[in-house]
Amino acid sequence: MKREQGFTLLELIIVMLLVALLMSLAAAFFVNTLPSSKFNASARELAATIRHAKALAQIDGEQKSLTIDMDSGRYGIGDAAGKTVPEGVHIKVIDPVEGEISTGTYRIVCPPNGSIQGGTIVLWNEKKTATITIDPVAGPVVQ
Repeated sequence: MKREQGFTLLELIIVMLLVALLMSLAAAFFVNTLPSSKFNASARELAATIRHAKALAQIDGEQKSLTIDMDSGRYGIGDAAGKTVPEGVHIKVIDPVEGEISTGTYRIVCPPNGSIQGGTIVLWNEKKTATITIDPVAGPVVQ
């Protein structure tokens, strides 16, 4: 008698269980990294908005400002606060003159000469902290 080639039902069930286990582990890993990715993206996006305000000031030849509303977690160029930091992310500014500002609004001024006038921006949540240091000549640096 010849034995037929193929897999038994038990072998197929074991392989399916292993694949399901690996997929559930991968899903748990991605669910845990999603808030961290949103946090990092919000810090990079805020730094990019500052750079954009600097470029607009140079192109238009007029002063631009980035307004940060720390109470609502919104920011934008000029008076339009069009972007929002994700929920659970807090924001504060350490101004060289006024000190730490964690409530109200703060303006980062970009004159047409290409410099930036503003303080250090700190974003944090329960697990991470990101600092955006503003160099008056080079622009924002995310740390």
